[in-house]
Amino acid sequence: MHGRSAQAFGFHGSWREYAPIAFTNLLLTIVTLGIYRFWATTRTRRYLWSRTRFIDEQLEWTGTGMELLIGFLIVLLLFGIPLVFLHFGMQAMIFQGYAGEAMMLAIAAVAFIFYLGGVARFRMLRYRLSRTWWHGIRGGADDKGWGYGCSYVWRYLLSFIVLYLPVPWAMMTLWNERWSKMSFGPFAFRSEAGAAPIYGRFLLFYLLPILLVVLLFAVAGMMMKDGSLLPRPGEEADPRVFGIIFLVGLLFYVGLGLVALVFYAKFFRVAIGGLSLSTLDFHFDARTKDWFRLILGDIALVMLTLGIGAIFLSYRHWAFFVTHLDASGEIRLSELTQSTTAAPGQGEGLADAFDIGAI
Repeated sequence: MHGRSAQAFGFHGSWREYAPIAFTNLLLTIVTLGIYRFWATTRTRRYLWSRTRFIDEQLEWTGTGMELLIGFLIVLLLFGIPLVFLHFGMQAMIFQGYAGEAMMLAIAAVAFIFYLGGVARFRMLRYRLSRTWWHGIRGGADDKGWGYGCSYVWRYLLSFIVLYLPVPWAMMTLWNERWSKMSFGPFAFRSEAGAAPIYGRFLLFYLLPILLVVLLFAVAGMMMKDGSLLPRPGEEADPRVFGIIFLVGLLFYVGLGLVALVFYAKFFRVAIGGLSLSTLDFHFDARTKDWFRLILGDIALVMLTLGIGAIFLSYRHWAFFVTHLDASGEIRLSELTQSTTAAPGQGEGLADAFDIGAI
């Protein structure tokens, strides 16, 4: 099958069509004290996948709510409960005078949780590909992600040691490693995105807090010279001081958020642009202004509906992603055979525990 001149991916859903699913999910999740959320996630994915077209065929989601529940329970039993006991055990050690040993255990626990966060990202992608079908073909990976968790830890540990400067390299190489171990049908994904194109925007994000601190000290120095920063006893402080502190704080939070958005917009374009499957090359064309409109729309939707509109965020994010996703090249159905990778028997319990993944 040859790629068409039209966009390879398309989304044909409607928020009016999705609304009964969203409100039913919300009601049943409340009534069941949160237990239904695993089935709610499955219903949402089943709808979104069924309204997503790739070339000539809709996607199909074959996962189940029970798989997600089992995955969550496994993580709770194997990791959650032991970590709770470890927490109380460390408190007991401190009361008994073993503060040093308790501190070492705490550091080891944090490192282990961070490691599990990396494994969760890998296994989440593996599970979702294994439950995504197109023309009766699914994806997946034989790798279970334990080695990826080690890569995740040492790359970010190195970034921390050298003041976070290698973070773009860590993000991109981890993206490449994760996708390069995945496959769809008989074909392995290839991911060869480089970090160089995103470094400029990362440095802007990295240097902005430093520039704001320098600005704050410079203004404080000027005000100290004219005596308005430190008023004499009995005098009121110059209102400009509070105005400047407020302005710098606003610039920090709003400015840092906007610069982070600029960085991530570029990251996703470059990362997805380096991804390929057989003779297909993927592209993502959402720019900063597109992400900005998405986030402003999210905020307005949630605020104007007093929080109820949050049930539509998954729909909005999926539609945004698919609308800006494209592929070029060709794929022949005669070459597609079913994946031989092992399909995980349970859902993305680790990702759910760490609240990773938008949908």
